[in-house]
Amino acid sequence: MLPPHSLLPTGMLLRSLLVAGITSHPMLLAPGLATLKFLSKPRGPLFNVERNPLLHSIVKNVLYNHFCAGENGSEVKATIQNIKNMGFRGVILTYAKEGPGKSDEKDQDDPESRQADPEIEAWHQGVLQTVQMIGDGDFLALKLTGAGAAVTTALSHGKPLPTQMESALVDLCDEAIRRRVNIFLDAEQQHVQPGIDKVALDLMRRYNRGNVAVVFNTYQAYLKSTSVTLLDHLHCAKQEDFMIGIKLVRGAYMSTEPRHLIHDTKAETDASYDLIAENLIQGQSTAWKQDESFTSPRLQLFLATHNRASTLKAQELQQSRTNAGLPRIQVQYGQLLGMADEVSFTLLQRNKQDIHNQGFVTGEVYKCLTWGTIGDCIFYLLRRANENKDAVSRTLAEYQALRREVVRRIKSVFSF
Repeated sequence: MLPPHSLLPTGMLLRSLLVAGITSHPMLLAPGLATLKFLSKPRGPLFNVERNPLLHSIVKNVLYNHFCAGENGSEVKATIQNIKNMGFRGVILTYAKEGPGKSDEKDQDDPESRQADPEIEAWHQGVLQTVQMIGDGDFLALKLTGAGAAVTTALSHGKPLPTQMESALVDLCDEAIRRRVNIFLDAEQQHVQPGIDKVALDLMRRYNRGNVAVVFNTYQAYLKSTSVTLLDHLHCAKQEDFMIGIKLVRGAYMSTEPRHLIHDTKAETDASYDLIAENLIQGQSTAWKQDESFTSPRLQLFLATHNRASTLKAQELQQSRTNAGLPRIQVQYGQLLGMADEVSFTLLQRNKQDIHNQGFVTGEVYKCLTWGTIGDCIFYLLRRANENKDAVSRTLAEYQALRREVVRRIKSVFSF
């Protein structure tokens, strides 16, 4: 069997090699991070990525195109088509606009706050444009704080969302259903996460009444509280008879969250992730030793991880349940565009084998794409760079695999 990276088109392979070469070497990554941080702050025309054509071209061709889907509809649709041509079931698409990390206090009863909020309207239109770029089987990812200060304040204080935002969410969910698109509510920082959880459960109560989860909430395994939170939500779904959609991630806000909320070591986070995934796949929440009488509700699971061991462990567990004729939940997998291609392509190769051997796959594979202007995406790019800084060994392994694939293709050309 050919190596996983053989599925990459040559142009993407060479760009991936360049980016991995930079991000896998601390001496190159450090100045790159410093540059991104510099560009992320308001600057004059010379250092503004939107206003300086040369700077815009460099950032777009070296970094943006590797991690992001495009700045407009035509670019995004072309990227999506390329992804599907490589064999992925579909994409997860998100609008890059983000809100402030902490909102200013604003009186929700102030008459001014009852007027149409331009931040909510801009977010609504941007996300509506996003959902109209995707179709059957794809996912729309929503970052609620992108709707601005009023929404962020409501989430952080546990208050109801502004009526305008509630109407926007209903409109977006209805449009997603019409296009046969599913919805992820992205996890965010802990000062707003309980509010996001409440919104997610309310939407699941409304839209997940059939045999398919339309709305998914995101759970971060690096938080010590995640098992308890998830078990509470499973109880809620069981008692109220709706299907719960679960997107499981390791977590993306380690540099900004209070450290005591997060598992002390990476090994503990890995163990938490694997145990939660195993319990959900097997329907055995008793293994968490928190509720021995609990039986699992109807659920769908999306494993969003770049960890090869966790991914293959879950895939093999699904396959063993298939071979044993045991009930299976729907499990899907996803990795970010520009990252963990070896994991993605290994899963695609295994799916091809499953189709050949049994006529169906045990888990579809997706790529997660972010779109928006370079200015919109600069904070997203900064997080991706920070992730690579915190996972140098994994990034180095990816770089070495990409280099081997380049050498293999060169040798294949000269062997004729």
